[in-house]
Amino acid sequence: MSELGWAVGAVRVTPVVERATAIPAAAFFPSATDTALAAHDWLQPWALTPAGEVRIVIQALGVESAGRRILVDTCVGQRPLPEPFSHLADDGGFLTALTAAGFGPDEVDVVVCTHLHFDHVGWNTTWDGTGWVPTFPNARYVLARTEYEHWRDAGPEAWAAQSAVSFADAVLPLVDAGVVDLVDPDHAITDDVALMPTPGHSPGHVSVRIRSGGAEACITGDCVHSPVQLAEPDWFTRVDHDRARSSATRHALVAECCDRDVLVIGTHFPPPTAGHLVTGPGGGVRFRPLA
Repeated sequence: MSELGWAVGAVRVTPVVERATAIPAAAFFPSATDTALAAHDWLQPWALTPAGEVRIVIQALGVESAGRRILVDTCVGQRPLPEPFSHLADDGGFLTALTAAGFGPDEVDVVVCTHLHFDHVGWNTTWDGTGWVPTFPNARYVLARTEYEHWRDAGPEAWAAQSAVSFADAVLPLVDAGVVDLVDPDHAITDDVALMPTPGHSPGHVSVRIRSGGAEACITGDCVHSPVQLAEPDWFTRVDHDRARSSATRHALVAECCDRDVLVIGTHFPPPTAGHLVTGPGGGVRFRPLA
């Protein structure tokens, strides 16, 4: 999938997909009844299946800005995972695809984790035979301070119960290696690329805002999992940490981006992944993917 990509002013964004899958919508969004989904059949078959499943991908977004290569999220990785996640472990092809896209392990300058759930930190580290070491040896790993401190203090039982099952081997070894920068949720990485606070799905969740040459884009992370949530901002997921806050974050994102030339790049949206929010028939919001 790395042949896709988008220019945002002088900034280039390239998606690299680790895995595509589909999840029963009602298992993910408690509000996704058959009747509710029927109102969004315009998302079929791209983002919703006729059988009522949500199509998602697990992917990284490579960002080139000011001579720096920034990797946003690092997917699942190869580590063994407990059920119900065991089938998501990568077979090793992701690093090959990442290298082909120009973001090989030695080429990345900055790794940004939008949050610390297992499907966003997995390739932070790799096993070298004796321990977990940084996969990207020349990179600084940028984590929102609030997010890191929440999971650090939560402890192993919470990691296992709340989708942070990889914290011990994909995050803590980075801290031990001295390669982590704990930052504020609006931290600037370059003049054109900065974090933006989008809490709710997790306590310190951040998205990535790009502004360059009059163009603007947002890499969502998990404040939005599916374009149906942009039409239905109150549709929280079963794994959202603070459901009311996650809904408020989506409402704010829709208000900021709808009917404006802001490219919305959905971290879990299936290809073409990027598009614009527009007012649809009857006044509702629709996500219009790029052709």
